[in-house]
Amino acid sequence: MKLDILNNEILVSFLEINKAYNKLVKFDAERLGITPVQLKALFKINNNPNISLGELAEKLRLTNSTVSGVIDRLVHSGLVERVVPPGDRRTISIHLTSDGKKTLAQFNSSDSMLMKKVKEVLELPEEEISHLLRLHQLVLKRLTIEEE
Repeated sequence: MKLDILNNEILVSFLEINKAYNKLVKFDAERLGITPVQLKALFKINNNPNISLGELAEKLRLTNSTVSGVIDRLVHSGLVERVVPPGDRRTISIHLTSDGKKTLAQFNSSDSMLMKKVKEVLELPEEEISHLLRLHQLVLKRLTIEEE
């Protein structure tokens, strides 16, 4: 019997968890009238004050040009603003507007399906969570390509 590596239960499990997570993010984003990438961007901007476009792209694991388009749409929607710091006119940092903060507050509210589901996961016994995280680190280490 041939080993079907790509249909391995472990990999399928990770894919299913990722799919469920993305579905929850999409559900919450649509409820807020934005895209999942825009919601993730708002979250990252909120947690990283004065973030630059390049730093945001890195944190979202997207290209600068993709994130630039996302930010353009968020600026147009009035959820974020580009700010030129007084001491360095060559850099631009991205900030949430008051509407952006309100949108994020709605996401963090009890109406968020993702937050409800994550709270359920966090109700698992602490030892189970620790064991799961340890196993994830072992799997990640084996799946990561060593950089030269």
